[in-house]
Amino acid sequence: MPIVAKDPSPEPHRAREVAESFGSDAERYDRARPRYPDALVKRIVAAGPGPDVLDVGCGTGIEARQFQAAGCRVLGVEPDARMAAFARRGGLEVEEATFESWDPAGRVFDAVIAGTAWHWVDPVAGAAKAARVLRPGGRLAAFWHVFQLPPTVADAFAAVYRRVVPDSPFTIRVDKPAMDGYQVMFAKAADGIQDTGAFGEPEQWRFDWERAYTRDEWLDQMPTHGTLTGLPDAQRAQVLEGVGEAIDALGGAFTMSYATVAVTAARGTRQG
Repeated sequence: MPIVAKDPSPEPHRAREVAESFGSDAERYDRARPRYPDALVKRIVAAGPGPDVLDVGCGTGIEARQFQAAGCRVLGVEPDARMAAFARRGGLEVEEATFESWDPAGRVFDAVIAGTAWHWVDPVAGAAKAARVLRPGGRLAAFWHVFQLPPTVADAFAAVYRRVVPDSPFTIRVDKPAMDGYQVMFAKAADGIQDTGAFGEPEQWRFDWERAYTRDEWLDQMPTHGTLTGLPDAQRAQVLEGVGEAIDALGGAFTMSYATVAVTAARGTRQG
């Protein structure tokens, strides 16, 4: 179920009002958003030359805490003060800035990561910045969750969203697999990495998994998605009601299929 902009010309990183809307309920975001597969974290750590990690668009610190648990030292960069404050309460060091404007002050890292955030970064400028702050052999890894709702739930979401938010900048597509829409974003990320000339060939690492959701668990997560973060409460409530009815029709729960995909490449062995 791809979610795409109605106007295809703007790139996501230019939609700052959406990019910086997730902090409106940072506590819910941290509670409801899924964690990343341990196998992904372990592979990124194993593929880098050391434990120093820069987390771009760290949000509330979800993936940063996972990398800390794996033995890494993590610095977060986050443009939203509300998200940054939440992450700091969890013990993460965070500097407030967009990645493009952030000052590394001579610091270098073994890995630059971005969990469900790299599409909010200019793919060319971001990759070039990552190359500058990575040690030789260091790894850039941007990763996302791709989820596939059950057809009845996806249909209900698309129908009620079109009715309640007809002027939304987003279009909900139920006629294509979710991965189709994400592959466009993955390709942009890979192209940006290649354009720097500083990295090896970009790869995709994929990790498939499932999670069972109750009605309440999924409705708790939905308001953290970019399609809903900017809506007035009354519109958001109508969308949630329609989706909730579809989940009720399935017996009050469903199993979500996830694929967590990383677009990743290693920095060349020569710096500069």
